[in-house]
Amino acid sequence: METDPARTAETDLVALSDALTRPRPAECLFCFADRMLDEFGCDGTLRWVRRWRDLRLPRATGLERRLGRSGGFCDCEVFLNGWTVRDDLLVRDEDGETDWPPQRPACPGVGSRSSQPCATWEPRRRGRW
Repeated sequence: METDPARTAETDLVALSDALTRPRPAECLFCFADRMLDEFGCDGTLRWVRRWRDLRLPRATGLERRLGRSGGFCDCEVFLNGWTVRDDLLVRDEDGETDWPPQRPACPGVGSRSSQPCATWEPRRRGRW
């Protein structure tokens, strides 16, 4: 039986794509989305949130709506508007401003039925106008 090189390459690419974009065991939604954004960027949708949900909690149909209530209408906005790294994990730059550490700590994990963040993340404080 002869194999089609194009079909074999396509099958290999699909398998690689799946392997590279799978949540790690017990990895929380937020650590997964942060890791995917670092690797592949944001496409203006909740692509990584949906990927995590589809693989971990496919029945969590209100997840996107819940993130949207805190301004998370795409993967990067989840962090720009809704959630941030805990204060004690922030680092100071040369100007004295705080920023996220270049390397986040390993995800301490969450329960298999939870879409809540792990202990690395906290809600952003909303400033007053």
